[in-house]
Amino acid sequence: MDDLFKTEPSPPLAEALRPRTIGEVIGQSHLLGEGKPLNLVFKSGKPHSMILWGPPGVGKTTLARLTAYAFDCEFIALSAVLSGVKDIRAAVEQAEHYLQQGKHTILFIDEIHRFNKSQQDALLPFVESGLVTLIGATTENPSFEVNSALLSRSQVYVLKALSDDEMRQLLKRAQERVLQHLSFDEVAVDTLVGYADGDARRFLNLLEQTKTSADTAGVIRITREFVENALTLNARRFDKGGDNFYDQISALHKSVRGSHPDAALYWLCRMLDGGADPKYLSRRIVRMAWEDIGIADPRAIQLANDAATTFERLGSPEGELALGQAVIYLAMAAKSNAGYNAFNAAMAFVRKDKSREVPVHLRNAPTKLMKELGYGHEYRYAHDEPHAYAAGETYLPDGMPEPGWYAPVPRGLEAKIGEKLAWLRSLDDAARPDEEGA
Repeated sequence: MDDLFKTEPSPPLAEALRPRTIGEVIGQSHLLGEGKPLNLVFKSGKPHSMILWGPPGVGKTTLARLTAYAFDCEFIALSAVLSGVKDIRAAVEQAEHYLQQGKHTILFIDEIHRFNKSQQDALLPFVESGLVTLIGATTENPSFEVNSALLSRSQVYVLKALSDDEMRQLLKRAQERVLQHLSFDEVAVDTLVGYADGDARRFLNLLEQTKTSADTAGVIRITREFVENALTLNARRFDKGGDNFYDQISALHKSVRGSHPDAALYWLCRMLDGGADPKYLSRRIVRMAWEDIGIADPRAIQLANDAATTFERLGSPEGELALGQAVIYLAMAAKSNAGYNAFNAAMAFVRKDKSREVPVHLRNAPTKLMKELGYGHEYRYAHDEPHAYAAGETYLPDGMPEPGWYAPVPRGLEAKIGEKLAWLRSLDDAARPDEEGA
């Protein structure tokens, strides 16, 4: 009976396959390949502080541990989610103890972006003095999440999601070491790789779940049907508040602006599949219509609003079709940012300009005194003028030149608007013949 209690559980697959040397790392060849930045660092024998920035499951923690091993350093790991300044101080004391024993320390901070400014500042003196070499791991853009003082003392390395081929290398290693008794259909492999979405940790977890289910069911041949029936396959990697989110929003917007309906649909569906809030997406779609199409095709604005209203009425998933059709229309609509540029230029001018008086002829005159002061005097009622246009009249403050902010593009409805503006300007020129010679 005692032997039962002495039996140790087998380690998780991710732990069993964890690389023991830099050469065993799968992926990140742009950093670890021959002559690449981290490869040169390891060959130099001199560690330096660094920020490892990349999506989940690409080996940030593994690289940090291997760095400590490669440089024969002590390794202290803290999680920014669970740690505070007190934990940093304790780590520093431990590093000082190691230094007295002749060992340098690598201090690893997982999710360093979760540390606030004071916590990050607490690291600075010990990084500057060389007591510790800092390795921070983050899924967020360090430009925004790591303070500039700490960032200036660290080299940022960008890690990438694993490619499909690299995932298959990982499967091969798993089959050699742990999954020797299982064979995988090619379609089953594609399914697992697709749902792992470049995340090695997720991939290994899926493989472990597959092994457990297969062993329970007495299955040795893994098919797509078995994978889909046996596993809970979650949505693709998607960080609703991080770079991945804003990168995909940017890609959607630029695909619409670039008149590529298939790309616009792809990014919209990627975000919907990943769990983005469709109401947020509907608001962004309305914004795209105003920013990149505007008056060139006013129907785009109406259709974008209608799609947002449709989603409000139907919800998910039925209402998502309206958003999809909206981005198709917006992608194919005539494009103009003339109104967008005109508004921005006008706002910029007003913010820095003085407060100009309303011209007297444009002022309202509801009282006798106001009329005696000349308010509204010589105002020309446009409907009583030829073409319902008071040629030569000005509506800007006295002394303010015509700014020319709105410049219609020669596309869609704005092409006609541009023609009308040119004609109205010609009427103005004819009504003010003396100005040209003045």
